[in-house]
Amino acid sequence: MQVEDKVIVVTGAAHGIGRALCERFQKQGARCVVVADIDEEAAREVAAAIDGHSIRCDVSSERDIFHLVEQTEAIAGGIDLFCSNAGVFYPDAISGRASSTPDHLWQRAWQINVMAHVYAARACVPGMLARGGGHFLNTISAAGLLTQVDAAVYATTKHAAVGFAESLAITHRDQGIGVSMLCPQGVDTEMLRHTGERGHPILAREGILTPEQVAEIALDGLMKDAFLILTHPRVATYMQNKAADYDRWIVQLAKLRRSA
Repeated sequence: MQVEDKVIVVTGAAHGIGRALCERFQKQGARCVVVADIDEEAAREVAAAIDGHSIRCDVSSERDIFHLVEQTEAIAGGIDLFCSNAGVFYPDAISGRASSTPDHLWQRAWQINVMAHVYAARACVPGMLARGGGHFLNTISAAGLLTQVDAAVYATTKHAAVGFAESLAITHRDQGIGVSMLCPQGVDTEMLRHTGERGHPILAREGILTPEQVAEIALDGLMKDAFLILTHPRVATYMQNKAADYDRWIVQLAKLRRSA
C-alpha cells in the first residue's frame, strides 16, 4: 500500500496516533487526508495544519460513518485508505472485579472499539470493490492479542476487533482489498495518561513510544502490506508464549497483577 497521491480518511484524528498518522500521510504525499473526529474544533486545526479536510464524525454511529464516506467522496473521490483509529478505554469499575463495569460503558466501548470497524467496512467495501481495491488500517491494541489487566471491557472489545480484522482480511484478500491492524503497546497519548498506566511494569520495561514513532511504524507496515503491525516487537514473543502454554501465561499475568 503506497500512500502517495491517495485519498485517506483517519478517524479519531484530532489527537494522538490519529493526528500523527494524518501528519505523516501528508508528508508522504497523500493527495487528500480527511481528518475525522468527534472533536470538531480540534479536527479543523489538524486539517488546517496539513492542508486537509475535517469532518465531524462520531464513530459509534453508523450514520455518521456513512456520512463521512459520502462527504469524502464528494470532496476528493473514492477512498483508497480508511484508517479506523478511534478508540476508548475503560478500566474495571471496581478493582479486582472483572465484571464490575456497568452495561452502558460495555455498550459504548463495543460501538467504538468494534462496531466502528464494521461500519467502516460496510461503508467502504462496495466502492473499493467497484474501483478494484483499497485498504483498511484498523488501530486496535496489543491488548487485543494479549490482554489488559484490570480492564475487561478494553481487553474484550479489542479481542473482538482483532477477530473482525482477520475476517475482513480473509474475505476480501482475493478482491484487491488489503487490511492491516496496528496493535500498539505503550504510546504517549491522552488515553494512556488518563488511565494511569504509564508506570505499569510492562510499559516501563518495553518503553513508551510517541505517536509520531507509531505513525512511522504504521506507514512502514502499510508499505509492506503487512496484516499485523506491531510497535513493540516483543509483543510477538508474548503471543508465542501465550499460545505455547496458555495456563502458564494466565498464572504469570495473575502474578504480574499482584506485583503491580
